[in-house]
Amino acid sequence: MDRVRTVEQGTPTAAGKKGAAGLGVLLALLATVVWSGSFVATRDMADSVPPVQAVFWRWIIAALAVAPFAARQAWQQRALIRRHLGFVSLATLFGVALYNTLVHQAGLTTSASNMGMIMAASPVIMALYARLGGERLGARRTFGLLLAAFGVLLLVGDGSLGFDFGAGDLWMFGAALSFASYSALLKRKPAELGGLAFLITTFVLGALMLAPAYAVSVAVQGGFEVTAGTAGPLLYVGVFSSAVAFFAWNKAISVIGAARAGVVYYLQPVCVAGLGLLLLGERTGPAQLLCMALILGGVALGSRR
Repeated sequence: MDRVRTVEQGTPTAAGKKGAAGLGVLLALLATVVWSGSFVATRDMADSVPPVQAVFWRWIIAALAVAPFAARQAWQQRALIRRHLGFVSLATLFGVALYNTLVHQAGLTTSASNMGMIMAASPVIMALYARLGGERLGARRTFGLLLAAFGVLLLVGDGSLGFDFGAGDLWMFGAALSFASYSALLKRKPAELGGLAFLITTFVLGALMLAPAYAVSVAVQGGFEVTAGTAGPLLYVGVFSSAVAFFAWNKAISVIGAARAGVVYYLQPVCVAGLGLLLLGERTGPAQLLCMALILGGVALGSRR
């Protein structure tokens, strides 16, 4: 009887494993939906908050939101952070300061749906980085990546393969490139550097990098009025998109792994299109649906190993 009890206590049951996997998928879906909402929030405040000012306050809010959980670890690892400050600064530049500023700039002249679909193709750029690093892609992955790239070109060309791209689409391409660069850098993250310490350090450094541009923006464009229409989206992108989503995503990866969580991430264009329709009244026509299918199908093929 004691042996049976020990086995029951020490070995996870099939139901327990299934429940943990289900929780991991739900957490990955939560992060994906929250990140999708950030494109809608960005588009919503594009006409009332200048991009640099929006991003600056986003990271101030994000740093305050994670400070209760991350400040202690960051202080304990301050010497380690100083030792790897070059890497942390470069990751901050691409993933925090530059990427999000480009996203907010894109929100001035393109739809939330387009933003989400162009970002869904960022794995194409990540794969190119991997190829430059010596990784073999294979015929299936290459075909998938080309299919996704074709979908993006068709999307921003309004159903044709002409190169008459809108300014917002081009800004979004820059954002996708910046995010892919950040993701490539993460592979070099020192293993001994804690995730929470890394997170809050990039938030604080990102705000510091943006401070000069923020000051110029305020001097030239003036500040923005703090109302429910501006404070709400800023709190959303600062607290939920920059803090809650990261915590949910990291937990999901620890439960189900990056590969399975990544499959859920590719639902982002669908989530963005749905939220854009419900909250902003943005319509998704047949051409956009076709582009969405090409991008999602291509990325799904291109991300498989």
